[in-house]
Amino acid sequence: MDELDLLDWKRRIFGLYAEIRASTDPRAAWRRWRDVRDDLFATHPQSPLPPETRARFAGVPYFDYDPELRVLARVEHASRERREIATSGELPYSFTRVARAKVWDETLDLYWLDGYGGGVFLSFADATSGTESYGAGRYLLDTVKGADLGSEDGKLVLDFNFAFNPSCSYDPRWVCPLAPPGNRLRRAIRAGERYPAT
Repeated sequence: MDELDLLDWKRRIFGLYAEIRASTDPRAAWRRWRDVRDDLFATHPQSPLPPETRARFAGVPYFDYDPELRVLARVEHASRERREIATSGELPYSFTRVARAKVWDETLDLYWLDGYGGGVFLSFADATSGTESYGAGRYLLDTVKGADLGSEDGKLVLDFNFAFNPSCSYDPRWVCPLAPPGNRLRRAIRAGERYPAT
């Protein structure tokens, strides 16, 4: 792995999310997010796609944009609980639950990555998981990697149109934390990234 390539990938993703947070048009920001991600997936050395599949890559599959699935979530503190969250690899990752976000009539746990540098993490599964979307869940927040849509009016922006698959959904060389049991929504979230194209 070339660390300078990884640094470049992170800079681009952090810059992209900064651009999205500054936008006043969520749908236009979503289109920009898609375009940049498609370019990075196709051309960047740190793409989650295996090198042999990049030549035939036709773009990340997404559900259509749905403004109803952009939520301003009220965040409440939760009792801090250290949890081992399953990964796509052999060993779990250690996280601490720090808060809960109210989303419609359900809640999602917000976690802090216990490893060096920390970071807020929110993955979820829903009624589309395993059929229309990746079975092990999708990510909304992963601040270690720059995925953060910010806040508005004191509430956390959880725009499910920006939900994305973990890298391990494309190639098993990546090890990714999966959606924990407390973050399994009953409803179908037909927004964001769909099941990976094979």
